[in-house]
Amino acid sequence: MPTPEQTVPAQSATTAPNASAAASAAAAMAKKETTAGVVFGIGAYGLWGLLPLYFVVLQPAGAVEIVANRVVWSLIFCALLITITRTWRLLGNAFRDRAVLGPLAIAAGLIAVNWLTYTFGVTTGHAVEASLGYFINPLVSVLLGVFVLKETLRPLQWAAVVIGFIAVGVLTVSYGKLPWIALVLAFSFGLYGFVKKRVGPKVNAITSLTVETVVLAPIAGATMIVLGLTGAGTLGSNGPGHFWLLAASGIITAVPLLFFGASARRLPMTTIGLLQYFAPVLQFIVALAVLHETMTPDRWVGFGIVWLALLLLTLDMLRTARKNSVIRKSARLSAA
Repeated sequence: MPTPEQTVPAQSATTAPNASAAASAAAAMAKKETTAGVVFGIGAYGLWGLLPLYFVVLQPAGAVEIVANRVVWSLIFCALLITITRTWRLLGNAFRDRAVLGPLAIAAGLIAVNWLTYTFGVTTGHAVEASLGYFINPLVSVLLGVFVLKETLRPLQWAAVVIGFIAVGVLTVSYGKLPWIALVLAFSFGLYGFVKKRVGPKVNAITSLTVETVVLAPIAGATMIVLGLTGAGTLGSNGPGHFWLLAASGIITAVPLLFFGASARRLPMTTIGLLQYFAPVLQFIVALAVLHETMTPDRWVGFGIVWLALLLLTLDMLRTARKNSVIRKSARLSAA
């Protein structure tokens, strides 16, 4: 019969491999979630980057009609997804939880402002300025960290913010006015991402988007009715092809938002901040190569200053992420 002293090593020998296996499984799961988050993020920002092409196809529909259709058809698409995934109970829980419903109602208002501004910009020949808004967006996220979360900026972040303000000043002179389209887009989407990140752990992407569209649907539906009655709408007056293109706005709107929600739940803000450069780069290329918008020398200077600010911000994010990774690795080694 083994003595107590003999049984202790045996238990330790079996416990250690189990603990090691559990740690490996957890690490593999975390890596899988991170990979999925990156894929979802690239999908979201890639689709948003190509969105101007879709708005061109929707002409002669105006910004208000396009956004109203986006909301209504998105709600129909979301209801279908909720039915397929059998998550009506989760949706009901979200509406009953004020801690979820309140922030998502705010998010709905922010995304509506963002959609209207962006669609207006693209359909009125200001796609380049619209892309500027999403270039500025990472700087807005930094400012939110300072004023909302009371974070302390690091030197490179301060430099990026200061350079960003200089860029806005240069572009204001270039455009002859404050680039309000860019600023509204930057702040509305920055705040939207902030709200979604805060509520993310409490609700999944499909439920979150459905709540947002339900909040906006009454206004959007009323808008579509008024446009139809006054003859200002194009949904039913430009042939079946145009009708189905507008109806497809539900899928085209919902899919990248679902991807974004899924990405925001899986990734830290640093990674999301890097991924979001995909959208404005694609938008900028589309504006110049497809929509043939002009870029004067002084606007190139303004954009160049913005890109310099983003370069500093990116270097800071990468350096901080690397430093945090080293700290976490040291902590795991110490715990082991």
